[in-house]
Amino acid sequence: MQFSESIFATRFQITRRDLEAYLAEALSAGGDYADLYFEYMLTSSIGIDESMVKSASQGVGMGVGVRVIAGERTGYAYSDDLAPEKVRKAARVAASIASGPSKVEKFDLNEGMRHNLYPVVTAPTETAFADRVELIKRADRAARAYDPRIFQVQAVYADHLRYVLVATSEGVLTADRQPLARMSVSALARQSGGRPQRGHAGGGGRVELDFFLKEKTPEHFAHEAAREAVVMLDAVETPAGETTVVLGPGWPGILLHEAVGHGLEADFNRKGVSAFTGRIGQKVASELCTVVDDGTIRSRRGSLNVDDEGQPTERNVLIENGVLRGYLQDKLSSRLLHTKSTGSGRRESYAHIPMPRMTNTFMLAGESDPQDIVRSVSKGIYCANFGGGQVDITSGNFVFSASESYLIEDGKLTRPVRNATLIGNGPEALKHVSMVGNDLRLDEGIGVCGKEGQSVPVGVGIPTIRIDHMTVGGTA
Repeated sequence: MQFSESIFATRFQITRRDLEAYLAEALSAGGDYADLYFEYMLTSSIGIDESMVKSASQGVGMGVGVRVIAGERTGYAYSDDLAPEKVRKAARVAASIASGPSKVEKFDLNEGMRHNLYPVVTAPTETAFADRVELIKRADRAARAYDPRIFQVQAVYADHLRYVLVATSEGVLTADRQPLARMSVSALARQSGGRPQRGHAGGGGRVELDFFLKEKTPEHFAHEAAREAVVMLDAVETPAGETTVVLGPGWPGILLHEAVGHGLEADFNRKGVSAFTGRIGQKVASELCTVVDDGTIRSRRGSLNVDDEGQPTERNVLIENGVLRGYLQDKLSSRLLHTKSTGSGRRESYAHIPMPRMTNTFMLAGESDPQDIVRSVSKGIYCANFGGGQVDITSGNFVFSASESYLIEDGKLTRPVRNATLIGNGPEALKHVSMVGNDLRLDEGIGVCGKEGQSVPVGVGIPTIRIDHMTVGGTA
């Protein structure tokens, strides 16, 4: 479809000639590069608590961000008004911030290549609001029916439909329609004389509403949240100290995302503040570890046809058999490091500057049977699910709380444990990976990644892995 015929020309009320004029304005004070990022977004959110819908909202937002790069300087300005004079003003502001001696030669805008990773005909945002309300009501009913010890349930459904248009002084013109939906369920369980315990589950992706009706239903997420809460009622306190840790498949990949993935983003390495700076070609992990960031997986939450700089997303091998192969690059870092963009430039909205970010980050499967991994441990901790965590990019040190964990005793999972905290160093932890399972699983689609005040949707994943040495904080 040609740009002039597309919904984007109608949505933003601009022509190719307008875009070229705005870019020329942005480069009027000099500069090496400029881009425009137009965004139009429809959103909705519904929340249920105490079996009542207590919050519901729908909204529309739109705007444009203008960026100019001159050497290491970046000028950025944005407007929530797409009137021509407002866009030109934003372009002039960005130009004045990043003014430089360089001058870009005349360019012609041409539509670039892109994937088709989420061919959603009707986005959830475009369906009847009542149908989406019914989803969280079903989740509430299912969680409460799971076990009489469940006494509180909260469920949230949220979606958005984002239209983006990117035009650059390198002649790239790219448009994309990006649907996204997510449901999350939280359940509290309590038994006589005990403290309440929480379970949480959720998922979604760049899917149609039928995903929640046929593939991952509200009942699926509700039962999983309730199950975790009930299991943790019988949990004992976690023994503290250094031990062997086994991470289960799927969402525990959040530890890989935080403790390793952020350190592989190019801006941290360009500035020399990552634990992985200057280590390309060096061994940074066990030879069993291959870590990939892949923004091209169909319908996944972290996937994009194009990144927020108009570049097609890619499958990027970051660590291969333990050896560091590269970083996640956006436009600015790739220019300064004299390499190519990896399709990793992302931003929260038109009001935010792009930076290198992860998409779907995971470790490839190995050859070990997951049951054999557990059987190989005489004493340790098995982590099935995680809550929050923190990481220091410069040192690689991390602290993570496991929301569902079990003791491993004589090669068997025994009692559930509460208040388990994993304390370690990302690069060091990967060196102690001694077994990798054949059961790679991606999370169900709930990840939100924060960086420098910006949040973007991401995916994580991991197979079952054994880490021989890790400090576990507890209370026993």
